[in-house]
Amino acid sequence: MAEKNRVRLARVYTEPEPDEGQRVLVDRLWPRGLKKTDPRVGHWLRAVAPSTELRHWYDHKPERYGEFAARYIQELQSGEEAAGLDELRALVSDGPVTLVTATRELDLSHLTVLAKLLT
Repeated sequence: MAEKNRVRLARVYTEPEPDEGQRVLVDRLWPRGLKKTDPRVGHWLRAVAPSTELRHWYDHKPERYGEFAARYIQELQSGEEAAGLDELRALVSDGPVTLVTATRELDLSHLTVLAKLLT
């Protein structure tokens, strides 16, 4: 698999595809309506999700995305978040990974920031 295809993005509510590799949920909150054993979730790595404060500030407003991405990258550089990012990098080095979230707009989500950091 080409390096650029090692990280995919998807909504957690979509069915897994056979070649997408390991699914990793990267949200702070558990997705509504899903059981903890739901196979659409995979591994839950909440440490790499944006903080509650940052999520509330961003509020998925497109005009704030650039500032959101910069603040989120700062969060990922320290403490629990940095350890979570290291764990995520290790998963990607083992094979393809699909980052999943409950967010509807993937292009304006934290997943795009993570994908750039991982490729």
